[in-house]
Amino acid sequence: MIRRLIGGGILASQHATSTTSSRSVPRAVDAYTRPVISTTTLANTGTLFKINRLFSSAPTPSDYLCVHVFVSVKPGTEDAFIKASLANARASAQEEGIARFDVIQEEDDPTKFVLVEVYKTSEAPAAHKETQHYLTWRKTVEDMMAQPRKAIKYRNKFPALSGGWDYGQGVPLE
Repeated sequence: MIRRLIGGGILASQHATSTTSSRSVPRAVDAYTRPVISTTTLANTGTLFKINRLFSSAPTPSDYLCVHVFVSVKPGTEDAFIKASLANARASAQEEGIARFDVIQEEDDPTKFVLVEVYKTSEAPAAHKETQHYLTWRKTVEDMMAQPRKAIKYRNKFPALSGGWDYGQGVPLE
């Protein structure tokens, strides 16, 4: 048997057999997750794969509000902006109403950034804007802006469940 990790947290176990079946056998691991074992055969190979993937025992739909904040900073302020934005992102990621808070920088123009903010509820953005870390960030970066930042709001379509967005407890972010 060969085991390997493939995308999306899937563990595939390869068996040298030509048996063909397709079934799911749930088995409880703890109160929150359970593996679902799906057995399938790849076409024309006779190789049987068992695929284990952790699913939430109580899946939650993720009709999350995704906000992309486009930022252009003045040349020479990139490092200070990154420092302030990472401090804000670290604290924001701990907020109950935030599923993700990413800071990304454009490769071709290092003065361009996008803050990707994923909120669990419609009230979460307003609550975020009242936090001390956000107020500190806004004041700190105010003079670094080359132009006013622009936000575009989206509703996610995939991943469809909250587990695909949330960082999870104890997951190292750096």
